[in-house]
Amino acid sequence: MAKPVIWTVDDDPDVLRAVERDLRRQYGDRYKVISADSGASAFEAVKQLKTRNEPVALFLVDQRMPHMSGVEFLELAIELYPEAKRALLTAYADTDAAIRAINNVQIDHYLMKPWDPPEERLYGVVDDMLDDWQASYHPVFQGVRVIGNQWSPHSSEVRDFLGRNFVPHQWLNVETDEEAKQLLSTTGADASTLPLVVFPDGSFLKNPPTVEVARKLGLKTKAEFPFYDLVVVGAGPAGLAAAVYGAADGLHTLLVEREAPGGQAGRSSRIENYLGFPMGLSGNDLARRAVAQARRFGVEILTPQEVRSVRIEGPSRVLTLADGVEVGCRALLIATGIAFRKLDVPGLDRFSGAGVYYYAPMSEAFSYRDGNIYIVGGANSAGQAAMYFSKFARQVTMLVRGNSLSDSMSQYLEKQIAATKNIEVKLNSSVIGVEGVDRCETITIQNNKTRATENVSASALLIYAGAVPRTEWLAGMVERDAQGYLISGQHLMLEGKRPTGWTVDRDPFYLETSVPGIFVAGDVRHRSAKGVTSGVGEGAMAVKLVHQYLGLL
Repeated sequence: MAKPVIWTVDDDPDVLRAVERDLRRQYGDRYKVISADSGASAFEAVKQLKTRNEPVALFLVDQRMPHMSGVEFLELAIELYPEAKRALLTAYADTDAAIRAINNVQIDHYLMKPWDPPEERLYGVVDDMLDDWQASYHPVFQGVRVIGNQWSPHSSEVRDFLGRNFVPHQWLNVETDEEAKQLLSTTGADASTLPLVVFPDGSFLKNPPTVEVARKLGLKTKAEFPFYDLVVVGAGPAGLAAAVYGAADGLHTLLVEREAPGGQAGRSSRIENYLGFPMGLSGNDLARRAVAQARRFGVEILTPQEVRSVRIEGPSRVLTLADGVEVGCRALLIATGIAFRKLDVPGLDRFSGAGVYYYAPMSEAFSYRDGNIYIVGGANSAGQAAMYFSKFARQVTMLVRGNSLSDSMSQYLEKQIAATKNIEVKLNSSVIGVEGVDRCETITIQNNKTRATENVSASALLIYAGAVPRTEWLAGMVERDAQGYLISGQHLMLEGKRPTGWTVDRDPFYLETSVPGIFVAGDVRHRSAKGVTSGVGEGAMAVKLVHQYLGLL
């Protein structure tokens, strides 16, 4: 944590050196002492401190300086640091000005020059001011800050990206947070350049794409080596498990993830049926633990990075990444999971990220205190979201297409929902319209049996209406079913015959695709069980099959 700052400003170099020396000798172990020889230069430096979010405890400023007096400097500085203590250094002739400044800028004290000996005439006064400041001081946030509009889709995207990549950050709403407005002023940004992302070193990016934020944060997007034993594509539960087991078994392993570790499961507010966690844990926590475990075993993780294509070169499988770089491997595991399925509803795309969210990040819940939340979907992910958002919203309403929750939801979760007073379940219901000015304000609900409709006010609409595989980049390379899921193992054997183009004298392994050495695990696999537990199991199983495959080369 950065030391709080004591600022001293004086245009007389001898006085400046002396006061800086005395302050450092007494307070240098607890505070950072910074000096400046003019009010103008000091104020520019103060703005930089504010951008870096460093705290200022005390301004000790000479009154009689050319171009900008001590009082004039304080009038500007206290707009940025209103809680900082203020003291003037004055000569005898300036005491009247110092007394007036007590009323004008509410200075806390003034000190006469000279202050020797400091033990008697300086330290006691400064001690009192610093003690008062410490009594009301709350440590500032040390991390990335995002300044934006609550209803901005791109602001929501950046916040979600940071959260899912385990980057501590603070959200500042430009419409309600005074600090956000100050940062816009000190950085020269305006509403057209939001969101503004401010980093701990004081640098900032205006309206940046997430890949630029990732680059600035030092997230790894380029592979260290041209060739690996095992490349895993997708860092959901299946991919993370495979990476951990592969590296633990001695395979040189690369894990490539297009968005953030955790996959769909990483967005889950609560997973309560995962073995070994009787109190449950969030999907983000599970992903964070798995990433730490993978790195401990030496897995190299690229995120955000995307695989665009794969080709076969003899015993090697060569992947082309989004930046054009190629990476080779002996075995490839596809664990890309499934992406949310977009609904074709009027108004939905327009307000996506502005009150409408697919698999909403948990951070959005804080924005909807006392609101009316509507959730589309009746599976576990929708139920977990309903339980989480019910802690903040006044009312949560689940819109379920089917006749009951039992068809698609675990019984333990269905019971929790039934016992939660501010959750209502509307069965046989669908959303057929979304309206608003600059955000979601009302939705139209239709009863699927009677066709009756109603318009209701909605603070937010959260959609958990199924998902689809994203495997277009594998078209023509491996066999897929009509929905795009990857076919493997015994499902490739038609009437006892191996798949077309199969090049080795054996049947495909259980999790092996139609191309030897390319495996699949998790939700993206044809007829998989779906879910976190089965994904982890398949990821671990796939590594064992990879070893068998490599042993036959």
